[in-house]
Amino acid sequence: MRGDLVRKLAARVAATGLAVLAFLVLALTGATGWGLALAVAALAAAGWERRVRPAADSTAEAVLLAAAVLVGYARRLDAGFDPALVATALVLLGLALLVGPLRQAGDLEIRAANLPVRSWTPLVAARLGDALLALLAVVALAAALALPAWVALLVALAVGAGAGAVAADLAKRRFRPGAGGSAVARALRAHRPEFLLHFSAPPGSEYQVTMWLPYLERIGRPFFVMVREPEFLAPIAAATSAPVVYCPTLKAMDEALVPGLKVAFYVNHGAKNSHCIRFSQLTHVQIHHGDSDKAPSANPVTALFDRNFVAGRAAIDRYARAGVDIPAEKFVVVGRPQVESIEVRRAPATGLANPTVLYTPTWTGHHADANYCSLPVGETIVRGLLARGATVILRAHPYTGQNPASARQLARLTELLAADRARTGRRHVFGAAASRELSLVDCVNRSDALVSDVSGVISDYLYSGKPYAVTDMAGDGDRFVERFPLAGSGYVLRRDAGNLDEVLGLLLDTDPKAAARWGTRAHYLGDFPVESYAEAFLAAARRELEPGWNPPAPRAADTVAEGDSPLSPTATA
Repeated sequence: MRGDLVRKLAARVAATGLAVLAFLVLALTGATGWGLALAVAALAAAGWERRVRPAADSTAEAVLLAAAVLVGYARRLDAGFDPALVATALVLLGLALLVGPLRQAGDLEIRAANLPVRSWTPLVAARLGDALLALLAVVALAAALALPAWVALLVALAVGAGAGAVAADLAKRRFRPGAGGSAVARALRAHRPEFLLHFSAPPGSEYQVTMWLPYLERIGRPFFVMVREPEFLAPIAAATSAPVVYCPTLKAMDEALVPGLKVAFYVNHGAKNSHCIRFSQLTHVQIHHGDSDKAPSANPVTALFDRNFVAGRAAIDRYARAGVDIPAEKFVVVGRPQVESIEVRRAPATGLANPTVLYTPTWTGHHADANYCSLPVGETIVRGLLARGATVILRAHPYTGQNPASARQLARLTELLAADRARTGRRHVFGAAASRELSLVDCVNRSDALVSDVSGVISDYLYSGKPYAVTDMAGDGDRFVERFPLAGSGYVLRRDAGNLDEVLGLLLDTDPKAAARWGTRAHYLGDFPVESYAEAFLAAARRELEPGWNPPAPRAADTVAEGDSPLSPTATA
């Protein structure tokens, strides 16, 4: 978060500062060449600001730079009054004043992907700011080369004509909407969706949706994904063949919620979920994007939903422990279908000479009481693993880079692993190779043990039956397992990592809690057979779509009582 703030502040200072400097040099000095160069640098800075602050209002900088470039142009031509240059100035001023309102108007339009409609106007409106910056750069180049003013005027008129077409189409959409609604609404009605997934989140959170898309598709009913922020439209559409619809306003949601919809699924507790929950004709189902003992996993907001799909009985107990009163009939235990491809290790693997250990530090969270990040002691953990001859898979949380300190600590760990790989030949995995090229399931299947912070990764890893260690970064000591019961079947690493050698010995050598983990596994992830594990979720989802539909009850997976061996006849697969 702080890293984003620093980048945004730096971009604003660079864009504004260079624009002012360029104007002063061109208006008050005779250094026309230097002034034009500063103007181009200011345009580049403004382009950078648009990358890090997509909603930034750069009207003032655009007007200032247009004035500066035109002053420099007039000096280069040195031909007195030039009507073409005056006309260029008027077009540039008009564009500078219109770009912001047109972009805002375009942002209020419903857009879609994976539907047979073309929403070109909002897309072009969103790029007009870039077009204006490019136009100013062309005019600056024409000034530097002392080209005739009509050259710049023609280019400006071409961009102006495009802006005019966008303005006309947006006005038509606003004041003379079609009788059947927008093209997106008509296409959705033709698609006839039975359910939707509503999604709103900070940038970089699309993984919360993509982990669910294969299972939503396997329900076998037409659906669409409704996103509330424009940056999610393209990446989520690339991950599914289902329609993805961007609904920026309540009016757009009204258009998208076509007849025939029965259920709305949600994967988080985003504030904008309330915009969709107001549609009482739908059944609203929270399916979450992970299961963990973190405080946010017992969010009281969950009580708003009609159904709360949870991985196992442990989630229900978590709400009760947190004092969140939710009627029992709202809970449905469906397992965690994303773990179905995780390979289950039936026999304990102890005393491995060269183990592969997955280390998954989480991020610092929005608030101090949700900061479970172990990166401050990450170097100690990694060095301890390397000293035991372990091959390390380092997979950090996607939000890690939002904190500059965490980003630096993570960079230090990658340096350590890269150096050890070069020295020993051990095939450590980190960076993009661990976070993009491999899925979490791939990382779990490649590893023999896990070191993690309090997070949903532990619940997923639990399915494998393999050992894990949990970091106590809050320094709870004896109360840690009480606050985070899942740690009771793992090995707790103290906040200062002072007991690292002891924990690694238990984790990699003796693993005395191997048998107990099977009971914990059923409690947290549901008691469903391995061969049809995901069917629990699919059946529950289909029941919400057809309340009268009752599939045959699946055979419950055999459980392992505490103290039993996972190799006994009653052991789960």
